[in-house]
Amino acid sequence: MTGATTADGRLIVALDVPTRGEAEALVGRIGDAVSFYKVGLQLFATDGMALARDLKARGHAVFADWKLHDIGATVEKAAAALAATGACDFLTVHAQPQVLGAAVKGRGGAPTRILGVTVLTSLSDADLAEIGYATGVRDLVERRIRQAIDAGADGVIASPHQAALARKLGGPDFLVVTPGVRPAGGSLDDQARAATPRDAIANGASHLVVGRPITAAADPRAAALAIAAEMAV
Repeated sequence: MTGATTADGRLIVALDVPTRGEAEALVGRIGDAVSFYKVGLQLFATDGMALARDLKARGHAVFADWKLHDIGATVEKAAAALAATGACDFLTVHAQPQVLGAAVKGRGGAPTRILGVTVLTSLSDADLAEIGYATGVRDLVERRIRQAIDAGADGVIASPHQAALARKLGGPDFLVVTPGVRPAGGSLDDQARAATPRDAIANGASHLVVGRPITAAADPRAAALAIAAEMAV
């Protein structure tokens, strides 16, 4: 199988499945409709690095959504090791200054793009209050976007509703990668802050991460093409 050449590179499909075999089957069913795939923690715990390398070898782009978070020295070494593999186009790190700065330093001159995770899209203002934050989602996202910019990160992960803020603060070349995207009329699943593909792009997103609306569809390729069509409007 060769990599996709005509797919919209702004659409990232989340391979959130338990095994590499299931992920490979999805990639095969989606075919040339998608060129960019997310490999998350579930697959990372099994055969995620091998899958990432294989996808890259086929011409696909890979988003390693592993949300690194540890002391700075550990994150720096992990980011350096991951960047050296050449298997990750995007790598996520929790958007805290020490962690982000360490990841950027570890990445060095490699082409891996470091993305700061602002606030998980499953969290609401009430959830943040329960955790112990004295601020709501929007204010915390803004603070973390600014910290990501100051740390030299290439972009952030933010909900579609904070995409416009991230674009305004980060400028035209800043990456704004948005999960929580659902096609018009689709189920929100566990995403508290979701939006349609059209709205997310209009709000300033550079890339959309879509999982179940594509991977759980009866025809994943057709579902991916439909979402890409929504993005293009």
